[in-house]
Amino acid sequence: MAVSLEKPFTFICGADDFLVGRLGRARYDELAADITDEFSRETLEGFSANVDEVEAVVARFRESVLTVSMFGGRRLVWLKDVNFLGDSVTGRAESTARAVESLQEVLAKVSPADVAILITAAPVDRRKSFFKWCEKTADFAFVGAATGEDAAESLAMTALAEAKALGVTLERDALSLLLARSGANTRFLVSEVNKLAAYADSGKTISEADVEELTPNIAEGDFFEATERFFRGDLRGVLAAFDRHFFAGESARPLLASMQNRNRLLIQLRALAPQGGRAPDKSTIERAASVYGKHFVGAGEKNAANLFSQNAWYVGKLAAGAKTWPLKHHIDIQLALAEAFEAIIARPKEEAAVMRELAVKCLG
Repeated sequence: MAVSLEKPFTFICGADDFLVGRLGRARYDELAADITDEFSRETLEGFSANVDEVEAVVARFRESVLTVSMFGGRRLVWLKDVNFLGDSVTGRAESTARAVESLQEVLAKVSPADVAILITAAPVDRRKSFFKWCEKTADFAFVGAATGEDAAESLAMTALAEAKALGVTLERDALSLLLARSGANTRFLVSEVNKLAAYADSGKTISEADVEELTPNIAEGDFFEATERFFRGDLRGVLAAFDRHFFAGESARPLLASMQNRNRLLIQLRALAPQGGRAPDKSTIERAASVYGKHFVGAGEKNAANLFSQNAWYVGKLAAGAKTWPLKHHIDIQLALAEAFEAIIARPKEEAAVMRELAVKCLG
């Protein structure tokens, strides 16, 4: 492979250290294929708990980059797991800023013909000048999304891409349940896709039943499964999800909050559609936002009560999966949820029974 002199170094970053590290390992293997002498390859740990460690990391990196190969030829240096480029106490310190300036000076002077440099960092503050400089100067890659529904979309895309690479397909409901049970743990998500793919065999489809049977729920405080099944009209499934929830000793209140948040958004979606008709698509929602969005309190802020503040992927997912329940039924559900909240206050030792009654009343 010919040495490219266009980009002096490779910079891979993102919000998820697992995704960044995995892509970094793949890129390192590519670079190492051309540098067969193991003494010409070096990996440095970039994780730093305080400013002193940041300065030490940069000093070791400078020394490594300036070291001449014992037998001549090109060298490879990987600075991995860098964590001092994010918006943290250490990342905001003046001493860290000076160390990062020193790091930039080294990178600006390096000759890619003499040394191949790979840096992997997570998380990163995209507002900082060093990030913007790397984006313009380096062979640059940003992996994943930071928070909220953008992160949920990124996780979904990661799962689908992993399944495709393994030669299997994830059903939509299987993907939803898998994301719910994995929470924000990307490492666990990828591991589970691999396990499910091995179970399903190449060319097969992974179903919701497969995920239900094989994937444990590690998403503490995540009540997506019960909410998803409820608004799918799956009475048997939601009762089973309630049983698992209360068997684990959890409270009914976060369940109710999750269901109310979802129902509020569905009420708004149904209000934008003809009675009993299809849910609105993305363009319809965008047009509605330009007309009605201004009427929401804090219209520019993201909150669970404002449909127009949600991520477009998430809204599209809700719209695509919306039932043909009329608007009145969603309003009845909202009233039933409020009554259930009053019931658990009056019957605090019967929360499981209250939730079962709610499901039967709304879905039975």
